[in-house]
Amino acid sequence: MSDSETMRPATAPEAPGSAPALPREALEIASGYAFTGPALDLGALLWDGRCLPDAQIRIPLSVLNRHGLVAGATGTGKTKTLQLVAEQLSAQGVPVFLADIKGDLSGVSAPGQPNDKVRGRAAEVHQEWAPAGFPAQFYALGGLGHGIPVRATITSFGPVLLSKVLGLNQTQEQSLGLIFHYADTKGLELVDLKDLRAVVAFLTSDEGKAELKNIGGLSTATAGVILRSLTAFEGQGMADFFGEPEFDTGELLRTAEGGRGTVSVLELPAVQDKPQLFSTFLMWLLADLFHDLPEVGDADKPKLVFFFDEAHLLFNDASKAFLDSITQTVRLIRSKGVVVFFVTQTPKDVPSDVLAQLGNRVQHALRAFTPDDQKALKATVKTFPNSPYDLEELLTGLGTGEAVVTVLSEKGAPTPVAATRLRAPTSLMGPVDAAELDRAVGASPLHERYAQAVDRESAYEKLTAAERGAKGPDEMTAPAKAEPQRAPKKKAEEEHSVVQQVVGSGMFKSLARSVGTQIGREITRSLFGTARRRR
Repeated sequence: MSDSETMRPATAPEAPGSAPALPREALEIASGYAFTGPALDLGALLWDGRCLPDAQIRIPLSVLNRHGLVAGATGTGKTKTLQLVAEQLSAQGVPVFLADIKGDLSGVSAPGQPNDKVRGRAAEVHQEWAPAGFPAQFYALGGLGHGIPVRATITSFGPVLLSKVLGLNQTQEQSLGLIFHYADTKGLELVDLKDLRAVVAFLTSDEGKAELKNIGGLSTATAGVILRSLTAFEGQGMADFFGEPEFDTGELLRTAEGGRGTVSVLELPAVQDKPQLFSTFLMWLLADLFHDLPEVGDADKPKLVFFFDEAHLLFNDASKAFLDSITQTVRLIRSKGVVVFFVTQTPKDVPSDVLAQLGNRVQHALRAFTPDDQKALKATVKTFPNSPYDLEELLTGLGTGEAVVTVLSEKGAPTPVAATRLRAPTSLMGPVDAAELDRAVGASPLHERYAQAVDRESAYEKLTAAERGAKGPDEMTAPAKAEPQRAPKKKAEEEHSVVQQVVGSGMFKSLARSVGTQIGREITRSLFGTARRRR
């Protein structure tokens, strides 16, 4: 007798001429997904090699804010799962953010094409399939690719995330933090890479070394490493990612006419050979959203669902402090109505403290060709609740478009583990034509706002002017342009002018006058050392 036969549960007796009765275990699993409120339909239950279309597997919309994980080996259908979930979220009025690593998610904006495979899958899972496109905005990091440029200033990105991108060690990261601190206090705005490079070069000069005596020095060797890293980074074409106009992450919360949520697709094929950059940039987006959004608690549905593709790249070689910041961001951002789905190959790619917060799981097939694969498989099985399935056997035998699912019920308890044959997306399963994509980008109301880069006076220009005019660093704190209709400042107010440039609100201006420039800047720092920009 085979292993599968020994596992096969007994079924209830069948009446003559009736449909086969469902096994007791399958009925128990199905009952765990019988939700009453709005939910996302994933597919139909698989049991003992059969697809049971009357046993629908779903995720309640109200518990999505417990975050989630979509995992599986390459080619098992993770991308189509993202597309399926994104479509349904949009239809329910929830904006979605998708990181498009391979360049094949732009099809979410166009109706799908019916064929025998799609019709067959729809029939298997009792899906009423009809082609449909969804409202989409297309973005590209720094404008490299087909999309509205997404940029961040160096100041907003902050020293912690920038250190991750540049591959700096802990000592070098601390030195970079010191450089940011100095730039803050002296009104040297770090907008792009040349600004940061100019400040580092100044601080290693004789005059700059004297400036740092009271707050800690910057060794020539460390400065050299930072400068070389910046030069190499810029040489790879990365300079376009930093600058102005800086992207307002509030754009990701848009809804379209008719109340459907906008699907924001960040096109990343042009930078897929720079994985650390885009994974860290995605973390900047999350950190910025965390700062700007108000607390909403447990809402009926999310304000935004954020799919973090190739998530393992974010955690590779990350310091403990960095991992702690990620964990804290994930823990806290759900109270702002933002849901994060990490997308990766195996759950072990995600640190345990982060994985513990991911209540919704869609696990596609895993491969077990090597000892390391076997180890990863066993570790994955241990992350699931107890199940009547032999998960080791099941996870290696799932087909494309099939997955093991467990989510949180409307009461917040884990649902039974369910092998699932997933539904087919109704939008185009593949990229739209490049010319059509360019037309969509050009027609977007956001294109005019972000398309053209702006290079205003900042640290590089101020230091260059100071060098030419032999000014001291304390003479570089005045703003380049006075704000209109503002009375001349008194001498005491001049000391705080840099804060007035960076922080626009009256509350911060008042606070800056009373507690000084540096504190006024420091309180705008986020969990990752990023700084909110003026809005």
